[in-house]
Amino acid sequence: MSNFLEQAQKAAQQGDWLRLSQFLQQWLLTEPNVPLLEADTRQGLALALMVLETGDFQARWDVAKVFPALGEAAIAPLIDLLQDDEADLESRWFAARILGEFDNPDTVQALIAILQNAEDEELSMIAAEALANLGASAICALTSLLANEDTRFLAVQSLSQIRRSETIAPLLSVVNDPQPGIRAMAIDALGSFHDPRIPPLLLQALTDPAAIVRRNAVASLGVRSDLINELDLVSPLSDRLWDLNLDVCQQTAIALGRIGTDAAIDRLFRVLTSPHTPLPLQIETIRALGWAETEKALECLQQSLITLDPSHTPVEVFQEMVTILGRWSNPNLKPHAAAILINLVNSTHPITTHPKIKQTIALSLGHLGQLVAIEPLSQLLADEDIGVQLHAIAALKSLDFQTSLQHLKTLARQNNLSEAMKRGVAIALQEWKGEMGG
Repeated sequence: MSNFLEQAQKAAQQGDWLRLSQFLQQWLLTEPNVPLLEADTRQGLALALMVLETGDFQARWDVAKVFPALGEAAIAPLIDLLQDDEADLESRWFAARILGEFDNPDTVQALIAILQNAEDEELSMIAAEALANLGASAICALTSLLANEDTRFLAVQSLSQIRRSETIAPLLSVVNDPQPGIRAMAIDALGSFHDPRIPPLLLQALTDPAAIVRRNAVASLGVRSDLINELDLVSPLSDRLWDLNLDVCQQTAIALGRIGTDAAIDRLFRVLTSPHTPLPLQIETIRALGWAETEKALECLQQSLITLDPSHTPVEVFQEMVTILGRWSNPNLKPHAAAILINLVNSTHPITTHPKIKQTIALSLGHLGQLVAIEPLSQLLADEDIGVQLHAIAALKSLDFQTSLQHLKTLARQNNLSEAMKRGVAIALQEWKGEMGG
């Protein structure tokens, strides 16, 4: 018997389940490519089952890693534990999870039996996940459960996690099921396949009575850029921007941002600037425009800054637009994004009285890295809010350390500076001096 097995045996006698599990793992790792002796396998399996049946959660979690290495000898005792109604429920959960590592007909049948008969919902869900892990070998057995109303939900849950083309047909059979949860899972799973039968069903699901189904249909269509022209995808999706369910509206904004065509951007702009759009949807729409990252999207954000009435628009909307402008990564469009922010900071727009907005403008200009921003950032040093000053200093440093420093030194030598600007420049130079080590 292996020395590690002997130590595991002693740990079992002491009821030290964690150490027992550790010794078993060490035993299996010592010579991973050497076939296990039958006697050692029986002994190791008995000890592992002991932990699974009587250990605490952590010990069971650790020992679960041991069973796959013990091979098919572990299947029968794990099935016995899974089917034992008198056993501790947590140990049965672990048995179900572990069986999902064994692609074997007996395993499939045992897990299917749990879906059909188990009274504990969580045990059934774990069995469904284990079947999904088994993949192709479980598809036929799961398909047979679709006919039974009591097992259909969990069967669809398992099938929806097996992303193989063999699941398309059974999932298609439940897209009109009376249960919204089943329809939603089926639509979500089918959306990952490129099959000509699926797009019409996704379009149909956009008007499903259940919001979760509509949301999943929107999400599935939002990643199908190949269908933009074929289905005139922007039009049916855009209707969902005005859905009664806010989650559906927000998911639609994300989808249109991913599509990113001029038509999609126009629809997002209408929602963003509508006085009836709730704040969460406005925020998501701004992020969607940022996701699109096109010239058209930039123009829409620029126009929105002008169009939206500050007296009726939450400041969070303007702050989000300024933030998104600072995240523009296309090097050809960064100068335009910076110009929008510079024009804003130099304007008399009411939102520029908010310290948080000015701080965000400084931060965004720093992220964009355009040297043309040095002058407007320097002007923010005269702001009465110390937070604005510090954000401006950080942005200047991130643009170009030496160029910004030289600009500040030039400013400091001017005689016509306001007292506020003098103080701001002095603070900035002191910051530079400290960073340069005096």
